[in-house]
Amino acid sequence: MEIKPLIEKAKKGDQLAFTTLLDMYWNEVYGFMIKRTENETDAEDITIETFSKAFDKLANYNDSFQFNTWLIAIAKNVHIDMLRKKKSKQNIDITDKEDRQAYNIADSSPSAEDILITEQNLSRLLRYIKELKPHYQEVIQLRYFQEMSYQEIAETLNEPLNNVKIKILRAKKLLLEIIERK
Repeated sequence: MEIKPLIEKAKKGDQLAFTTLLDMYWNEVYGFMIKRTENETDAEDITIETFSKAFDKLANYNDSFQFNTWLIAIAKNVHIDMLRKKKSKQNIDITDKEDRQAYNIADSSPSAEDILITEQNLSRLLRYIKELKPHYQEVIQLRYFQEMSYQEIAETLNEPLNNVKIKILRAKKLLLEIIERK
């Protein structure tokens, strides 16, 4: 299949072209990341973010390079960013004295204020989710509230796995736009 016409259609917002590109290259990017991360969840998250970034930046794609090479480069950068985030979270130096103090005062139960803030944030998030189209609300509900895997969602909705992946990707992007607007 000729890739250039598909990319041109995708640049114009053609959802079928996006889905076709996702279908064509998902396994290659995911397979590359699974070898690199040795973790299915990380590989899946990186692959989803790779396609999200690629579709957002499709206008910048230089067709003198192979499309799959471009996707792999994006995936590598997403992986590096993920590793940096993990490393920055882990590199917190504290003294033994600070550690003992924290241990002595640490109370893992949430305070009344913590509970209220969590409830307010959840309430606000649910309002934002309700602004999405019903089919996007449904995949968000299944993935993040019922904690279903992508495969379970595909079976529940009787849809191909890649369609579910792109729906979740799109729903997350739309939800982020709603949150940023507010």
